[in-house]
Amino acid sequence: MTLFFTNKNYRLLFSASAVSNLGDGVSALALPWLASLITRDPMLIATVAFATRLPWFLCSIPAGVITDRYDRKHLMVGADILRMILTAGLVVCALTIPQPAPAGAAFTAILMVSGLAFLLGLAEVVRDNAAQTVLPSVVAKSDLERANGQLWSIEQIMGAFIGPPLAGFLIAWAVPAPFVLDTLSFALAAGMVFFIAIPSRPAVIRRSVWREAVEGMVWIRSHRVILQLALMLGVMNALGMLVVTILVLYSQEVLGLSVTQHGLLLIAGAAGGVVGGLICPKIAALLGRRSALHCALLVWAVSNALLALVPSVLIVALALLLEMFAALLWNVVTVSYRQRFIPDALLGRVNSIYRFFGWGLLPFGALASGAIVVMAEPDLGRALALRMPFVIAAAGSFAILLYGLVWLQIDDE
Repeated sequence: MTLFFTNKNYRLLFSASAVSNLGDGVSALALPWLASLITRDPMLIATVAFATRLPWFLCSIPAGVITDRYDRKHLMVGADILRMILTAGLVVCALTIPQPAPAGAAFTAILMVSGLAFLLGLAEVVRDNAAQTVLPSVVAKSDLERANGQLWSIEQIMGAFIGPPLAGFLIAWAVPAPFVLDTLSFALAAGMVFFIAIPSRPAVIRRSVWREAVEGMVWIRSHRVILQLALMLGVMNALGMLVVTILVLYSQEVLGLSVTQHGLLLIAGAAGGVVGGLICPKIAALLGRRSALHCALLVWAVSNALLALVPSVLIVALALLLEMFAALLWNVVTVSYRQRFIPDALLGRVNSIYRFFGWGLLPFGALASGAIVVMAEPDLGRALALRMPFVIAAAGSFAILLYGLVWLQIDDE
C-alpha cells in the first residue's frame, strides 16, 4: 500500500472508491431483495436488474464523449450527488410500498423501483467511465497494475465483503435502512473526489457528439485485440447476469437462506475478489497477459459448472469465490492494458465504446435469466427451473474458454 501513503490524490480516489463501493454493495443486495419482498415473479425481479444495467447499453458511448469533453472530476462529483438523491427516493419506496404488494400494485411498484434503478445506472455509467479514465492522470503508468489491483480489491472488500452482509443485517432491522446508508455513502464519496487535484488537460475542440464518438469507434476498430476483448467481455457479462439476477430467489427458495444469511453467502465472492486483487498483478507478471487471461477463463468456467451441478450452500460459496477471483484477474490485465495503450485524448470515448460492447448485454442477460425460469418451471418445477440459468451460463463459459484458448490475440509484452 506504499502508493496509498505517498500519493495524496490516489489516496483520495482510493478512499472515495471504498466509500462509494460500500454503498454499492449494500444496494446490490438491498435492491433485488426489496424487489423480492414486493413480488415473487422472476420476470418482475429481472426487470429491476434490467433497468439497472440498461444505461450501459443506451448511454455508454455518449458518456465517453462527455468524459473526454468535460472535467472528469466534476463529472464524478455530480454523478455521486445525483446517486445520493436517487437513493433517497428508494428510501421513500421502501417506506411506502406494501411488502408483499397485491398483484396489481406489484407491477406499478416494480416500475417505480425500476425507474429509480435506471437513473442510478445512468449516473453510474458516467461516474465509472470518468473514474477509470482519471486513474492514469493520478498514478504513473508503471503503477497502473498495482493501482488497479488495489482499487479492485477495495471494491470487493467494501462492495462485496462488507456491504452485502451489512445490508442483510440492516434489512432485517428495517427495510429502508440500507438505502439510508447508501445515500450517506454517495455524499461522502462526492466530498472526497472534490478535493482530488488532477492536472489540467489540453483544451478540447468541441464537435458534434456523433463525430467525436466515431473517432473512438475508428480507433477501437483498428486495434483488434481491444475490440476482441470487448466482445468477449460482452458475452461473459451476459452469462454472468444469468447467475446474478436469479441468485436472490435461488438463495431463498432452493438454499433456504434468510436475508442475513444471503448477505453472508456473498462474502465468499468478496473473498475471491480480495485475494484476486492482491495477487492477480503478480500472476499477470508471472504468466504474461495471454496465459493469465486463459487462467481467468478456466476458473470462471469451473465456477459456473459448480453452480449448475451442486445445490449446496458451501459449493455455491466456493463457486462465487472462484468467479470473483477470475473476474479480478481478467480486469486487472485488461483494464491496465487499455489504460496503457489508449491515448489520453481518446481514453473516455474508447473506454465507453469498450464498455458498450462489454457491458451492453448485461440488461438482456438479466431479462433472459427471468425468462428462462418462467419457461422452464412448468416442465421442471420451481427448484430445477431456478438452476437452469446456471446450466446455460456454465455451457456458455466453457465455449468462451475454448474460443479464448484458440483465438485470443493479446501479446505478453
